[in-house]
Amino acid sequence: MEQQVENRQVIFKGFIERAPRETDMELKVGRISGGLKAPAGSGAFLVKNLYLSCDPYMRGRMRDSRTSYIPPFVPGQPIEGFGVSKVIDSDDPDFKPGDIVAGFTGWEEYSLIRKTNQLRKIEQHDVPLSYHLGLLGMPGFTAYVGFHEICSPKKGDTVLVSAASGAVGHLVGQLAKLHGCYVVGSAGSSQKVDLLKNKLGFDEAFVYKEEPDLDAALKRYFPQGIDIYFDNVGGDMLDAALLNMRVSGRIAVCGMVSQHSQTDPQGIHNLFNMITKRIRMQGFLQSDYLHLFPLFFNQVTEYYKQGKITYMEDTVRGLEHASAAFVGLFSGRNVGKQVIHVASP
Repeated sequence: MEQQVENRQVIFKGFIERAPRETDMELKVGRISGGLKAPAGSGAFLVKNLYLSCDPYMRGRMRDSRTSYIPPFVPGQPIEGFGVSKVIDSDDPDFKPGDIVAGFTGWEEYSLIRKTNQLRKIEQHDVPLSYHLGLLGMPGFTAYVGFHEICSPKKGDTVLVSAASGAVGHLVGQLAKLHGCYVVGSAGSSQKVDLLKNKLGFDEAFVYKEEPDLDAALKRYFPQGIDIYFDNVGGDMLDAALLNMRVSGRIAVCGMVSQHSQTDPQGIHNLFNMITKRIRMQGFLQSDYLHLFPLFFNQVTEYYKQGKITYMEDTVRGLEHASAAFVGLFSGRNVGKQVIHVASP
C-alpha cells in the first residue's frame, strides 16, 4: 500500500478587490503520496517548512493581474511566500538533506521546491533562523538598498520614515541613524512610538492617526524641511511629505499600504513640488539589486552582532493562525516583522 503523509496547507480561495479577510484563505489537509521523498528524476527537493513570512506585497498577488512584477496566487493552491525550510529529501545535487534554505516556498508543512531563484542556503547558524526572513531577508535588504541606493544619504540629512515600526521601516530608521542622520518615524499607536524612540533610537516619532493636519505635523518635526522620505504608505502622508521636502530631496517609494484596500486609489495633489524643489522620487524592487546582497548580508550581520541594530519580530505559532497574521498586517496589528512559526528543525 502506497504511503501517504498528511500536509496541512493554507489554500488561497479566490481573487479579491478589497481588503483581505481571513475567509479568503482556508486551512486544509492535503496528502503527499509516496512518503517524504522527492520524485526521482524531478530535479526537485522536498522541504519541511520551519518559518513563513507575512509581507504586504502578497496582497497584490490576491488580484487577478498579470501586469505586476510577480504573478498572482493560484486559486485552490497554497499561498506562496518567503520561508525558511529544512531539506528532507532531494533529487537536486546542489541541495542535500539537512540543508537549511531561505526563499520562496508554500504555506504548508511540506513543499516540493522546483524553482531556486532567490533561494539560498543558510550557512551561518549564529543568528536565529527566522531572522533570515526579516533582518537578513527581503525586508532587511529592501531597507538597505532603498536607503543607501535610492535615497543617496549624506551625514546630517533629515529623514522621515512612514510605517516606521514595520518590518522595513524600523530597519530603515536605524540604518539612517548609523549614517548620522536625524530620523523621525510615523506609526499607528503610542506603543509603537515609544518603541521607536526608546528602543530603536529614532530622534522623534508620532502617531499619524492623532494628527488632524499632517502638513502641520511635519513642519513641527522638520522646521527646516525633509531631505529623505522613505515611503511605505503613500496617500496623505506622501502628499504632506511633498509639501515639506527640501530642495534636491529624495523620496524612496517602497510601499503603498494605505492604498492596498482601495478600489479607487487616492490621487496625489502636491506633485508640483517635485519641479520647484527638484525632488527625485523613485520606486524600486529589492530584486533589482541582488548583486548587492552579499555586501548587505555581511554588513547587517555585523551591525546586529555588535549591537548596533535592534531587530523586532512578531511571531505567531501554527499554520492555523497564518491567515489572521497576514490580515493583521493591514490594520497595523504587528510590531516589526510578522513571522509564522510552523515547526522546529
